[in-house]
Amino acid sequence: MAYYIEIFCGVVAVVLFLYYYLVATFDFWKIRNVPGPKPIPLFGNIKDVMLTKVSMSDYLKNLHEEYGDEPMVGIFTRRTPILILQDPNLIKNVLIRDFSKFADRGFPVYEKTEPLSPHLFNLEAERWRPLRTRLSPVFTSGKLKEMFPLILECSEHLEHYLETVVQTGDPVECRELLAKYATDVIGSCAFGIETNALSDTESEFRRVGRNVFKTNFSQLLRFRLRQAMPWLYRLLGYILPESEITKFFTKVISDTLHYRSENNIVRPDFVNMLLELKKHPDKLQNIKLTDTLLTAQAFVFFVAGFETSSSAMSNALYELAQNHEIQDKLREEIRQHCNKNKGKLKYEEVKKMTYLDLVFRETLRKYPPGPFLMRKSMENYCFDETKVTIPKGTLIWIPIFSIHRNAKIYPNPDSFIPERFTDDVIQTRHPMYYLPFGDGPRNCIGARFAVYQSKLGLIKILRNHRVDVCEKTMIPYVIDPTAFLLAPKGGIYLKITKVDD
Repeated sequence: MAYYIEIFCGVVAVVLFLYYYLVATFDFWKIRNVPGPKPIPLFGNIKDVMLTKVSMSDYLKNLHEEYGDEPMVGIFTRRTPILILQDPNLIKNVLIRDFSKFADRGFPVYEKTEPLSPHLFNLEAERWRPLRTRLSPVFTSGKLKEMFPLILECSEHLEHYLETVVQTGDPVECRELLAKYATDVIGSCAFGIETNALSDTESEFRRVGRNVFKTNFSQLLRFRLRQAMPWLYRLLGYILPESEITKFFTKVISDTLHYRSENNIVRPDFVNMLLELKKHPDKLQNIKLTDTLLTAQAFVFFVAGFETSSSAMSNALYELAQNHEIQDKLREEIRQHCNKNKGKLKYEEVKKMTYLDLVFRETLRKYPPGPFLMRKSMENYCFDETKVTIPKGTLIWIPIFSIHRNAKIYPNPDSFIPERFTDDVIQTRHPMYYLPFGDGPRNCIGARFAVYQSKLGLIKILRNHRVDVCEKTMIPYVIDPTAFLLAPKGGIYLKITKVDD
């Protein structure tokens, strides 16, 4: 009998210890007088997100509506405290004014388990700063102008490919179509490689790119394990074989760098900048420059470039298909500028398409690529306006999607209204109320490139084609709760038809 009592007591002790471990941090926000919903053991406040019943975008939006008048809200992801900033001045402090204290995004890097994870988006501040400085020249307006003929050529391939698609009369899955176009643009402009994603149904680049964001059970399991037990996830790096994605990009970048070096090939692109870094590693101070680290930078530019741009273009077409007055007005502007210079589109003409810019900004307002920005405090910090102090290492979320859909900031937020972004109207809003690419020193390095390739894609589609909803179009728009970035559940199907000049 005593034996069973000992076992029972041991089990109770283990359960109590586990329970204490799971709830030990739950007073973190209470003692700091930061409001927020009550967490539950194991899940914190994100049970429905973890069980893929609701997307993170929708969860944060609902939270924002519940605590709309609060400058900050405290939640927990499992047992980790997260501070959600809602006040624009507090957001500006974190992104710009006190950036040096929040230079880290807070994403862990698992160099053994995920060799391509130490890229510019994830890297801690120490390695991020010198890499950002060396890679930034690739994304200047001057470099973009040099790349413009290459982007234009890819957009013309899109136009020709669309002709064959339209002839079938079938609904078009726009996300996949535009992901192929964006893949070709990045392959050509960044790596000097013909990916042939549009012309070749067996394109390796498109297949691998598709797998990066595939939300199957295996991917979700890795993601949850990485969040819940990072120590175990790190150990798996010594057991798990390299993924196909890692092997593919490592070989492509390594072969390209070697070929250019051997043949003295110089191009104004991303790979050329990586080659310069490899030749002069001393320029990166104390960073150990490896082929894997270089490949990681190319990898993130590739996957982020095609995914965010294809998402923005397809979401724009989705809205235009439901708003024909806006679509017709935009087509008229496109044709006016395209008919100049004997029909040859120039870099300057794209910049002059003001209504296209309004449409694109409104698209990113409704559908920002990521639901939130993340930062981590690099030291103890006090928010002077609220007198709330957080310790070093605290994670901060800035809920972009929630802010962009706030009816007090953007009246009638579910409607698509490009005129929200005329100069006069913009002046009435705090600049921190529009953050599709972030802000401050750690904003999106490739934003200018992404905008240009997206606008050219829309120009080529809308100039001579009309987009309409069809029986397969998802209305209303449902966000995929399993996707890592904001994405529609089931894709975006539209009817595309030819229109007369």
